[in-house]
Amino acid sequence: MTLVPVAIGAGLIALLGIAGAAQAQVTPEIAEKLKSIGRVINPVATATLYAGRVVEKEPYASVAVKRDVKYGDNERHLLDVFTPEAASTALRPVFLFVHGGAFVAGNKRGPNASPFYDNMMLWAVRNGMVGVNMTYRLAPQNKWPAGPEDLGLAVKWVNREIAALGGDPKKVFMMGHSAGAAHAAGYIANEQFHQVAGGGLAGALLLSGLYDLVTVPNSTVNSYYGDDLSKRPEQSPLSGMVKSTLPMWIAHAELDPPYFVGQAILAKDGLCKAGRCPVFASFPGHSHMSEVYAVHTDDKSVAEAMLAFIKAR
Repeated sequence: MTLVPVAIGAGLIALLGIAGAAQAQVTPEIAEKLKSIGRVINPVATATLYAGRVVEKEPYASVAVKRDVKYGDNERHLLDVFTPEAASTALRPVFLFVHGGAFVAGNKRGPNASPFYDNMMLWAVRNGMVGVNMTYRLAPQNKWPAGPEDLGLAVKWVNREIAALGGDPKKVFMMGHSAGAAHAAGYIANEQFHQVAGGGLAGALLLSGLYDLVTVPNSTVNSYYGDDLSKRPEQSPLSGMVKSTLPMWIAHAELDPPYFVGQAILAKDGLCKAGRCPVFASFPGHSHMSEVYAVHTDDKSVAEAMLAFIKAR
């Protein structure tokens, strides 16, 4: 793969393997506000900046939405499925989203008819895909490996059911953000959690995740991975990721807390050392939350990079 740097504003987006991929940028007005919030995780302040910019509000025209579809026995084993209302003879790629929340919180949709994370699903449908939005069991009640176990169940459901809803079970792209990216990486790295032959994925998009737990502040991960630090190497997904042949997209935001930036670079470097370089992106002006809240708004910087990776597969 070749490294194609694309200069944008004060920063740089590096995309591996997507020659000439166009990149939009954070608007100057939003960039200044994100900079003032700083390198912290602040969902409330960030949502305020983007909620009014999401392109669509409910009811969503020409989109069929099935909410709270069960994929397992736990009360958190739920999916929202977004499909185009218009019938099609061709099966569509599937975009499976795994939300974040520091392992202890989060959901597939925010409270009070929040536009997040429906924005991810609408973006998927408007770009020729079927959207599947999942939630999973939370820590501290459910510790490692609850995340990848749940992802295995969700992928099994998609593999079995999605064709009837117009999705192609052979073209499933899993995207995880933050803790969701850590769970997705854990799923990729550990074949024992795969309930579909080969893992059931065509590609994975990992945005601001955790991959080498030995180098992450313990306070960030103890609630889910436990207090036994001797288990961190075997819990870290990076060693398993480098053995996988699955196409991967790894990215972070310029204003991510520093350890997320370091984790993305560690993962990229580890995969490249193994001869399996991922597509890699760093998003100038963006923060940990804005990178997902911006999807399906007038800020297309992250969404364009996501779509380029999926279309290239």
